Amino acid sequence: MAKIAFLTASEGIEKVELTEPWKAVTDAGFTAELLSPESGEVQLFNHLDKADTQKVDIEVSKANVDGYAALVLPGGVANPDALRLDEDAVTFVKNFVASGKPVAAICHAPWVLVEADVARGKRLASFPSLQTDIRNAGGEWVDETVVVDGNLITSRNPDDLPAFNKAILDAVKA
Repeated sequence: MAKIAFLTASEGIEKVELTEPWKAVTDAGFTAELLSPESGEVQLFNHLDKADTQKVDIEVSKANVDGYAALVLPGGVANPDALRLDEDAVTFVKNFVASGKPVAAICHAPWVLVEADVARGKRLASFPSLQTDIRNAGGEWVDETVVVDGNLITSRNPDDLPAFNKAILDAVKA
């Protein structure tokens, strides 16, 4: 079955925004792989409290867009803020969006879409604090549970995970 890439920084990942979409895609028969700028493990958080760790499957600099059916960008505040400073991560996201395959970003993760300069002309949902960044990047920020615009899938927060996960699965099964 096809592989779904999950891209995170080494820490600051909102646990449920990684684990719930991961479970949804693996339960649907897909293989999930964790990409990160560094090998080893990433630190998950429950808001500001440390939670579990998860093993990195491949460094993003060594990953190839062609090997994946979709890309998921979990949120957390520190995670996407660190990712947008990593040139390899930003390039991977930009190339993934250009491929036309689904790219799903939740909560603060649309910051990486802004950094990759792929928000222009797109409708995006996110955590409300990103609305100015999205508008400044030429996107239209909306306060909706899940937004699908072309190959971009975005949601606001963990409460939106059921709709976010459904949109990911609908996109990869299409």
